[in-house]
Amino acid sequence: MLSTQRRRILVPIALAGVAGLALAGCAESSSGGSSESSTVKISGGITGSEADLLNESFASFTEETGIKVDYTGDKSFEGNIVTKVAGGSAPDIAIVPQPGLLKSLVETGEVKEAPEAVVTNVDENWSEDWKKYGTVDGTFYAAPMLANVKGYVWYSPASFAEWGVEVPTTWDEMLTLTQTIQEKTGTAPWCAGFSSGDASGWPGTDWIEDLVLRQSGADVYDQWVADEVKFTDAPIKDAFDALGTILLDPNYVNAGFGDVKSINSTAFGDVAAKIADGSCALTHQASFLSSNFLDAKTASGETPTVAPDGDVYAFLLPGFEAGGDTYVEAGGEFVAAFSDDENVQKVLEFMSSAEFADARVKLGGVISANKNADPSLASSEFLTDAMTTLQDSSTVVRFDASDLMPATVGSGSFWKGMVNWIDGKSTDDVLAEIQAGYDN
Repeated sequence: MLSTQRRRILVPIALAGVAGLALAGCAESSSGGSSESSTVKISGGITGSEADLLNESFASFTEETGIKVDYTGDKSFEGNIVTKVAGGSAPDIAIVPQPGLLKSLVETGEVKEAPEAVVTNVDENWSEDWKKYGTVDGTFYAAPMLANVKGYVWYSPASFAEWGVEVPTTWDEMLTLTQTIQEKTGTAPWCAGFSSGDASGWPGTDWIEDLVLRQSGADVYDQWVADEVKFTDAPIKDAFDALGTILLDPNYVNAGFGDVKSINSTAFGDVAAKIADGSCALTHQASFLSSNFLDAKTASGETPTVAPDGDVYAFLLPGFEAGGDTYVEAGGEFVAAFSDDENVQKVLEFMSSAEFADARVKLGGVISANKNADPSLASSEFLTDAMTTLQDSSTVVRFDASDLMPATVGSGSFWKGMVNWIDGKSTDDVLAEIQAGYDN
């Protein structure tokens, strides 16, 4: 299963147009009612083993309160939840992976404002930015839940030692590293995969978002999200040009898969196997890629260890100035309710607490930006490091820009534009076409 941040399989553009009448009979609860229920129904896009672990996270809560929590994962959640809510078939609680989708749900008029206990927890446990992402038109609706850190560059520590190279501290050093590896190995250092079904192209948007944040700063990033800085403006073109020095250079990509255009036909998660077996030296992907290595094999056929001195590890994409701020692009989920039931409110309160974050993080594979959660409970040294970075007040954190933009752009023209760019369309044409998404 892919977590909600990395799945992005169904495009939210289709939210309003999905043929959802057949879903009307699929009600998961009676939302908005005042009668108290001993079972609280939660729906979201988290499926498979991660869904099982999420349900397990409520074990102590149920034991203490007697309130049962039933989470059901739906791979089509992002594409049909608005239709279900508008049709009267809302769950008690939804786990929403995108602030843009949260806004669409709020516009149905069915989302309840966060109760006071949740507001108190969020003020204590998260930064103002994280609270802002759960806020629509000045009203706070949804507490953050879990998170992931984007902008990691995955590599082999053993190979770095063999080549006599070190983790770069600036963008220019990373370009020098790229050239050095190419010269030492005679092969392309980087691999990348943009293929993700209807959501193909999103790994490219993560690259651009990381570069805008590092190259032009948080203020420009925020203005870009607000459409005050256009895709056709210089800061965004600069980010495309910077990325082009790697992803459009046939000497530098696509290790283990083919030429530049093979990036579009390579599944985004498949890059883990190439890093693990040594056929690719570098790839850019979020913290969740660590779980993909569980299914990968080293050249000797072993499951790779993810550690600073192990088979694979990762460093944050460096900034453009040495010693500057640490910039992080993040993704995450938000917990929205459609019921005023007392037990629903108790579940919301628990899910916004450090206790819930600790319970889920301890079960493995995930992290939280909750400032009062314990990063030492994470299931690997890498995830502990990632969680500590998120919790650090000096880290400049911004949410995934495409998830904040209108769906016609963020999960529409932006995703499509990245695919067209890799296929050879000019940067200027691509940027104009992405910006035109605001008119649709």
